[in-house]
Amino acid sequence: MRRDFLKTAAAAGAGMASLGAFAQTANAVGLRGNPNDTYVMNVMVSGVEYWFPVYEMFKSLGKSLGVKTRYSGTPEYDVNKQLASFEQQLARKPAGIFLHPMNPDPFIEPIARAAAMGIPVVTFAADSPNSKRVSFVTSDNFREGAAAADAIATAMGGKGEYAVLENPGQDNHDRRISAFVDRMKAKYPNMKLVGRAATNQDANKAYQATLSLIQANPNLGALFMPEANTALGAAQAKVESKKDIKVMCCDVNAKILDMIKSGDVFGSINPNQGMQGFAGMMLLFMAKNTALIDPMNDAKRAGNNPMSVPFLDNGLSVVSKANADDFYWDKYLTRRGTKGINE
Repeated sequence: MRRDFLKTAAAAGAGMASLGAFAQTANAVGLRGNPNDTYVMNVMVSGVEYWFPVYEMFKSLGKSLGVKTRYSGTPEYDVNKQLASFEQQLARKPAGIFLHPMNPDPFIEPIARAAAMGIPVVTFAADSPNSKRVSFVTSDNFREGAAAADAIATAMGGKGEYAVLENPGQDNHDRRISAFVDRMKAKYPNMKLVGRAATNQDANKAYQATLSLIQANPNLGALFMPEANTALGAAQAKVESKKDIKVMCCDVNAKILDMIKSGDVFGSINPNQGMQGFAGMMLLFMAKNTALIDPMNDAKRAGNNPMSVPFLDNGLSVVSKANADDFYWDKYLTRRGTKGINE
């Protein structure tokens, strides 16, 4: 199992190195795309801060390649509304779509239509594996869950009670939770799972669920959740109960970072968002501009897109008090001197 993971990690690293080399070559020889082409990023809950650094690097590479980019999505956590948003973008016939699908199966048919129109779709952070998307960019969700389990169990000396708050049905979140629980069972037999609650990224539900879990399990020592919004409610309940509970999530925003620095949140597993956006733009550009690729395979004979990178791991960071200052979006935006998603 370990050997297989190392092989996967090595392959992903090689893929990232190849993309980096391609980008350097592209800039060196002045490789440019069609200035009329627009590449679109489409998400759900579009105001969530997680997306902003992803789009920043997506947009930045688009400028280097001489193409346009557009940020799109729906502010709601509603798959039907995201599908409608995707359809609106598809109707505008973009050069490619960088998609975070809220749920995998509802996007199978729309992605198939995009492919039939010659519009490549690359998924990121969450996947639609049975669709015709050309590639999937993410930090390995199973590795994220395992890293969170290692951090918590190590801090607790490998012994204690924990619970999880989850969002059933969202592919990447389900993977993080299952990997977290599986890692605890396999590596830390003295860590006991005492509760699970579906909070669906709702801070109020997380607050109530955490209070209930604390009441039912007075020795609760840790809580893990697969995203940041839930952690806000969980941390509030932890503070009010005056319990020493290690609240850990995935993803960060300014509030979560402040709470990590204050100790109200134990830590977070954060995907490398900038690399996610940069790699996504590169993969879409290659999938659209297939004349760039002349592989030694049967792609032309079979009529397949020669851009074949089924999965690319963009890496992750474990965020703690020690490095939290490196992850603030406002400081990053000031350093870069751009308008973020508004350009």
